Amino acid sequence: MADFVLSTTNKTSVRKLTAPIADAAAFNGIIEDILTNNPWGCTPWEGAGVSHDGVEKAAENYTARIVYEDEFGDVLGTASARAPDLAGFNAAKTELLGNEALETAVGGTAVADSGRETYACRLRCHDAGGEVYFVAFTRTSVRISSYENDAISDAIETWADGVAALA
Repeated sequence: MADFVLSTTNKTSVRKLTAPIADAAAFNGIIEDILTNNPWGCTPWEGAGVSHDGVEKAAENYTARIVYEDEFGDVLGTASARAPDLAGFNAAKTELLGNEALETAVGGTAVADSGRETYACRLRCHDAGGEVYFVAFTRTSVRISSYENDAISDAIETWADGVAALA
């Protein structure tokens, strides 16, 4: 009977942040800096006849959380809105915070629950050596996945060490 033989070794590395990224604008700023400045030296590539930038967004979402409080600060209800980008997040959050009909229906005053907001972005990257790998950011972690060459994680770790929010 034939055996399976390991042909590749895809790795995953995770950095848990010591503190959550402060807010959606700071989170988005980190992502935009990567897309603009390409700090890992990724190279453009073509796959299935489609041209790709060296680094590109594969997925992104932002979730706003709102609590409705009574006059004593007790939580009477909650609402959340998930948006595909920062502009949608800001618009949804503003709408929830200013929606008097919803405040009346729930019976409390809308207050942003910024500490429970979530942000996520997954970047698809193409290494100069030909590997396609992913770097996924959340408010509390950075995950590098589907890579083989340790130089990839080394480069990202060195870069992350220089970004205060990713400590």
